[in-house]
Amino acid sequence: MTLGLALAQSRRIAPALLAQLEQSAREKKTQLIDEIVGSGTMSAHDVALFAADKYQLPLLDLAQYNLNKVPPALAGNREFHAHRLLPLGRRENRLVVGMSDPSNQAGLDAIKQKYNLPMETVVVEHDKLMKHVRSAGEAAGTLKDVAPGMSAERKLIEYDPVASTGAQRNRTGTGSDIDDAPVVRFLQKLLTEAFHRGASDLHFEPFETFYRVRFRVDGVLQEVARPPLDIRDKIATRIKVLSRLDISEKRVPQDGRMKLLLALPQEKDAKEVVEKAVDFRVSTLPTLFGEKIVMRILESSSDKLDIDQLGYEPEQKALLMETIKRPYGMILVTGPTGSGKTVSLYTFLNLLNQGDINISTAEDPAEIQLPGINQVNVNDKAGLTFAAALRSFLRQDPDIIMVGEIRDLETADISIKAAQTGHLVLSTLHTNDAPTTLTRLMNMGVAPFNIASSVLLITAQRLARRLCTCKRPGTIPREALLDAGFKEHQIDGSWQPYHPVGCERCNGSGYKGRCGIYQVMPITEAMQQIILSHGTALQIAEQARRDGVLSLREAGLLKVRQGVTSLEEVLATTNT
Repeated sequence: MTLGLALAQSRRIAPALLAQLEQSAREKKTQLIDEIVGSGTMSAHDVALFAADKYQLPLLDLAQYNLNKVPPALAGNREFHAHRLLPLGRRENRLVVGMSDPSNQAGLDAIKQKYNLPMETVVVEHDKLMKHVRSAGEAAGTLKDVAPGMSAERKLIEYDPVASTGAQRNRTGTGSDIDDAPVVRFLQKLLTEAFHRGASDLHFEPFETFYRVRFRVDGVLQEVARPPLDIRDKIATRIKVLSRLDISEKRVPQDGRMKLLLALPQEKDAKEVVEKAVDFRVSTLPTLFGEKIVMRILESSSDKLDIDQLGYEPEQKALLMETIKRPYGMILVTGPTGSGKTVSLYTFLNLLNQGDINISTAEDPAEIQLPGINQVNVNDKAGLTFAAALRSFLRQDPDIIMVGEIRDLETADISIKAAQTGHLVLSTLHTNDAPTTLTRLMNMGVAPFNIASSVLLITAQRLARRLCTCKRPGTIPREALLDAGFKEHQIDGSWQPYHPVGCERCNGSGYKGRCGIYQVMPITEAMQQIILSHGTALQIAEQARRDGVLSLREAGLLKVRQGVTSLEEVLATTNT
């Protein structure tokens, strides 16, 4: 019995209405369940409940199921998707598949006959099923999935770090291998999709038996495609041509840059489009089975440089605002790669960027373009190191200097001398928290009295995933809260922890976007005494606690109390 007939016999749908829906499905060349759900006659959830009861099958909520655990060979199988079937994994010797219309026996029989594999069926909601089928279809590992035409014009152009924007020119390559049209469209589609998903990085990874593409979204890597293994060299060549890299050199790592011009609608469903330029930093690395390529999306716009959006607590923000207005000294931002240090630094610079201030920056490379600031890309091969750039800055009457990263003693020494001679210096270091930054400088060879007399403030930071609007309140055992770092007086029932749920907006993860977790530590006189006496990071941390400085874990727990993120996310991103 078909699903439509079962619904009519159960008086869920009137026979006359069913006839209309069937006629509409024939005209649109869709399936009946598409019309039932799409017209609003019944919700996808109600249809799934009915189907599970009618056909005596389990009901599975896809929003609560981790499809990332499904083997990619199954998840990207287009033959299943063509029959509205979603592979969910194996149970013993049976393949578990989800379907929204259990009466679709023809699709099940076709798959069973081809693969000769026993199957176990579960019912899923139609809208969630189709969302995953469409998503998997778009990211399937064949170039045939790339449509020849696109709704908005997109073009890739070379990036020339020397030439002006007007001097940049379109480039299509010189050989048919480079300009293979499906490869070009496939790459364009991936880059566009990465931008729309809010990805920070794209990873192109060759292995012995497969080639995969992954996006890092909100700090988490997600596999999105498995192109055919034999086109890995064409994709690598195309990226290297656009990034102005040597396509004949495959034995050593290379670094480059490219730009994507993307035509975006000004509003949803709007016909007018606005062209947006997106920069990508490209890094190649020879591996056992080909070149791995990682592309970092550089958000060069200064529109998001708002200190209120970074997530500092009011006391932390007030302390920062007071410190960055000091005429000289050093402010350090610390944290691992990808923790948002550059955005924080440029937010400070944006606040300081006035007509009567001379600001110079040395970066590798400059990720955010800010008018009114003199930005320099360091080039070690050409001899333009951080230290060399700093020496030049000091001869150009700067008020504020930003150093992308202090990597060695020479750069640290020049930066500290600049901070001691009337300049405000901002820079970054890779350390776990604010107290260890001071001992890291000492270990690099910087004299303690230079550190004590120049460093004004250190802020350590992490990025935690922000809970989506679909979050739901829940309970956490008291012992778990205490183990996480909450104090007894903080577990008073005045706040409610939230848990991730998963919806279409957040692609089922329960998280959308990220928020900053900060430790803002000013260098007080008591802390200066500890530095001068060659104190340890533990002694500095104890003094910071006495000064009222929140640790990264304590700042994260505050975000949990505010309902911004979950306890699990804070535990995963901060140290105890």
